[in-house]
Amino acid sequence: MTVAVRRLATTQPDFEAAFQRVLHWSAETDDAIEIRVAAILADVRARGDAAVLEYTARFDALEAASIGALELRQADFAAAFEAITPAQRQALQQAAARIRSYHERQLEACGRSWSYRDEDGSLLGQKVTPLDRVGIYVPGGKAAYPSSLLMNAVPAHVAGVPEIVMVVPTPRGERNALVLAAAHVAGVSRAFTIGGAQAVAALAYGTASVPKVDKITGPGNAYVASAKKRVFGTVGIDMIAGPSEILVLADGSTPADWVAMDLFSQAEHDELAQSILLCPDAAYIAEVQREIERLLPEMPRAAIIRASLEGRGALIHTRSMEEACEISNRIAPEHLEISLSDPHRWEPLLRHAGAIFLGAYTSESLGDYCAGPNHVLPTSGTARFSSPLGVYDFQKRSSLIEVSEQGAQTLGAIAAVLAHGEGLQAHARAAEMRLRR
Repeated sequence: MTVAVRRLATTQPDFEAAFQRVLHWSAETDDAIEIRVAAILADVRARGDAAVLEYTARFDALEAASIGALELRQADFAAAFEAITPAQRQALQQAAARIRSYHERQLEACGRSWSYRDEDGSLLGQKVTPLDRVGIYVPGGKAAYPSSLLMNAVPAHVAGVPEIVMVVPTPRGERNALVLAAAHVAGVSRAFTIGGAQAVAALAYGTASVPKVDKITGPGNAYVASAKKRVFGTVGIDMIAGPSEILVLADGSTPADWVAMDLFSQAEHDELAQSILLCPDAAYIAEVQREIERLLPEMPRAAIIRASLEGRGALIHTRSMEEACEISNRIAPEHLEISLSDPHRWEPLLRHAGAIFLGAYTSESLGDYCAGPNHVLPTSGTARFSSPLGVYDFQKRSSLIEVSEQGAQTLGAIAAVLAHGEGLQAHARAAEMRLRR
């Protein structure tokens, strides 16, 4: 089976133009979706539960007399947990434990309040407090992601959020047992079987039955992404994510079929996902190409993988590993695998990536499920300026300032000069009143 993955070399005269075509992806949401989402948000804001029920019936074919009938109970979570296989129960618990352990270290590193007193006796510091209530969106139905539930709910718990509200669509009433079991393991407080833009609106604005949250996190389709973008400001959001991405830096030391399958691991998400290989060894690139063609017929999602690889994938031959690292930094991928014999030699050169996977045994898929670090990552080059989801996304920071009498003499004089310079006389007078006469 021939797979027409784009083959590039940095030595070719038109490399830059061809490279830009590989990276091109429009983040613009279809105008029709934007218009529809705006109408749904406005309707839910105006009519609350009634609108949510209508849209749930229309889009998920799930009729209910009240939102109460769509609320999942703790008993539902527990029953689902008991109903899944022992191996699934153990996998959920082990994954949650590793995710919790990693995020507890985040809390220790950056999630604590702190303060100090300067030489004048003034106290300065930062008070870190958790958000009161967060909403997590979990895809449901056939596209069910218990791993995403763990990655959103566990760090929220570690951050100290007292109430976590989950929304999950259940088309035609089909509940995914693994998702409900994951809610049991992760300690979700409340959950509603609603989805789409209407679920985002209900969380953002609140209804008679669905509580208003402070922040919404979690993945979704184009309607969910558009709705999150529109409610930002009323509530916080994690990010607007684009298609999934993987970039593999290879030197030929990793089995070629491993690398081919790692490229598949993101390509199978959807046709717009991007899988790129950077390597200075042309013969190894050819070997990976052969493995792609050998393995693809075995994959259940072969059509999606092929469309992704042929549409947005690339196998790029570089002059050197240094050049490969430079190109990687330009791409700033969501997932970056350093599949090299000495990954720690090259890791310091790599500045921009959502998550960095070191060494041949560190498959990206392990990070998706159970390694510990969060799998909610910046995409579309936004890793240049943004970070993975973490404990810090579920906390806020307040500055602490307590100026001593002695400190007011020093700071007051400075502030008065600057305030007069800005023409803000009340500011200046407020500072000057505290100066000793």
